[in-house]
Amino acid sequence: MRKPRASTLLIAVLLVAGCGAGPRDAASTATPPVTAPPATTAPTPTGTAFNPTDIAWLQLTVAMTERLLPVLDLVSARTTDPAWRQTAAQVATARRADLDRARRLLADAAAPTTNPHEGHDMPGMVTAQEMTALRAASGRPFHRLLAGHLRAHLVQSVRIATAEQQSGVQPATVALASDVVRSGTADLERLDHLAPG
Repeated sequence: MRKPRASTLLIAVLLVAGCGAGPRDAASTATPPVTAPPATTAPTPTGTAFNPTDIAWLQLTVAMTERLLPVLDLVSARTTDPAWRQTAAQVATARRADLDRARRLLADAAAPTTNPHEGHDMPGMVTAQEMTALRAASGRPFHRLLAGHLRAHLVQSVRIATAEQQSGVQPATVALASDVVRSGTADLERLDHLAPG
């Protein structure tokens, strides 16, 4: 059985991610055209080139993580609950490590340094308006908002990392995706104990 072409896999990853310019709006169904970055042909230190799916997943992972970290940074000021503080610290530590790895891999791939998802509000990303609401909340209302945004991020991260595991080819990138799936699944279980449902 033939594997789908890399460009088809890239489009699938971005469609799963719900990538689109502009705010999330149920009335807006238009999807901007998806263009694949040029495939990297130079071998990496591990000897395997990146395919377009690897690049697209790394770029999206960076964009999503950069949007999550400011949310987690709010926790110490918005709640005194030790369980929430510990969970946020654990998730932030893991996500910062993932972000560093993803940025290094993008550098190895000689991918563009600009964020192709800048200004996009995609599933798993907190919008500017949602950040304003988080900054204004504290205690239980903050916990509810945080739980919803954190769950959305983790679910989407696991979903697109699973797509990278299936369609990526660069070993270090696929390994990072495996780690994201493992840690994201564990974080979702931890979140279920703090905020069921």
